[in-house]
Amino acid sequence: MNARDPQLPLQADEAVALGDFARRRWDEAIVPALTDYIAIPAKSPMFDADWAANGFIERVVRDAASWVESRKVPGLTLEVVRLPGRTPVIFFEIETSSGRRAAPRPDAPPRGGDAEGVLGANLKPGSTDTVVMYGHLDKQPEFSGWRNDLGPWTPKYQNGLLYGRGGADDGYAVYAAITAVESLKAQGLAHPRIVGLIETCEESGSHDLPPYLDALRTRLGNVSLVVCLDSGAGNYDQLWLTTSLRGMVSGVLKVEILTEGVHSGDSSGVVPSSFRILRNVLDRLEDSTTGRLLPEFFHCEIPADRAEQVKAAAAILGEQAWKTFPWACGADGMASLPTTTDPVQALLNRHWRPTLSVTGVDGFPEMKSAGNVLRPWTAFKLSLRLPPLVDGHQASVKLKTLLEDNAPYNAKVTFHPDGRAGALGANGWNAPTLAPWLESALNTASVAQFGAPVAYIGQGGTIPLMSLLQQGFPAAQMMVCGVLGPKSNAHGPNEFLHVPYAQRLTAAVAQVIAAHP
Repeated sequence: MNARDPQLPLQADEAVALGDFARRRWDEAIVPALTDYIAIPAKSPMFDADWAANGFIERVVRDAASWVESRKVPGLTLEVVRLPGRTPVIFFEIETSSGRRAAPRPDAPPRGGDAEGVLGANLKPGSTDTVVMYGHLDKQPEFSGWRNDLGPWTPKYQNGLLYGRGGADDGYAVYAAITAVESLKAQGLAHPRIVGLIETCEESGSHDLPPYLDALRTRLGNVSLVVCLDSGAGNYDQLWLTTSLRGMVSGVLKVEILTEGVHSGDSSGVVPSSFRILRNVLDRLEDSTTGRLLPEFFHCEIPADRAEQVKAAAAILGEQAWKTFPWACGADGMASLPTTTDPVQALLNRHWRPTLSVTGVDGFPEMKSAGNVLRPWTAFKLSLRLPPLVDGHQASVKLKTLLEDNAPYNAKVTFHPDGRAGALGANGWNAPTLAPWLESALNTASVAQFGAPVAYIGQGGTIPLMSLLQQGFPAAQMMVCGVLGPKSNAHGPNEFLHVPYAQRLTAAVAQVIAAHP
């Protein structure tokens, strides 16, 4: 490459070269690595209590670490960090690179001194600006309903889609992050110091992550940009920036009425059904006709800027805001089936309003073994998604009180929330205002790599790290994005990674990092 003025903006041919590099690396190295990764049932600790003995998380961590080290990226060091009794974390660091860099914008923050709060407490002014790149390697469980030719641990690459559990959520992240840096180095483009943080407890609520952040805080540096690759996209036609994430309270609600099952003909009408009591208790929480959560403390006011962004996203997506789901009534649903067919309301429901889902049941025999017995107890696994501005721990405490107090028939009603003492719910997240440099860089990268402008959207899922990092580094900018687009079906059957989108996203991430002031 011919020498250029290091203050010139990124050239069009260099943006094209970043995209070409990402495509080649995905085809040659990342797809094969992810194919191996998908085949390993590295379920998160919530779904595999014997995760340490089973060794699957250890295997995907070692495979990913070996892959990263095999790239021999100049200035890279990697460590698998382990705290007693907790899932491991991959921590890698890439030194600041000299080279051609886009000119600093007049709005660029001062170098150093903007890391405050718990995570940055020990940092001194002048610390090197750092880009943190985040992902996770633990997975959701198998679930049922996979296509006959697919399975959670049987990877299949077909028509640009890589099927199997965890490839898109979120195994690809560490591979894409390293490839983005490699592409910059291949073009002689400068980049700031980069730190990678790859955890293995995200699908369990990231309860192991805070101790690692505390242990690593002096090694993180002065975090000025976080690139999180664990989010979604409204379509596969442009770069989508996540502007908010919902929080979550999950746990087991159990109703006990008998010490053992009894003949249903002899007892029913005297002994109340544990299932009916459970329904009654849930009526305190949810309007079963509309799905609206009844207690106002689970709701929050939607900020005006987010409401405007929802309208803009709805204008782009139209009916795909609700047609993207696999409705049983037809290929793309019917107007009479969804809770709403208004794209704006559909997005608000998905991203800014609380909702309850029952994700598991216990106390029921299989149909083939279901005799005429009044069961002694019923248990539901609850997943309560919270608006971004509602405190997860407080919501968990209030939910427990709401469900347990004044039980009908004096039944034994218990709600055991997931998590650990002091952090029983996961907080949501509302992104800070974009700095002009980042807003410009995102749009430029989207146009260069996708041929369309950047778009903004909230997500209904939860990434606890984002709230933690924003508290620790309130001046840091956040680029939260991902490959979970329409029908990719993370957590469910037939999950896939859209490889062409992932290739373009990798190049876009590289381009944004190149523009870091």
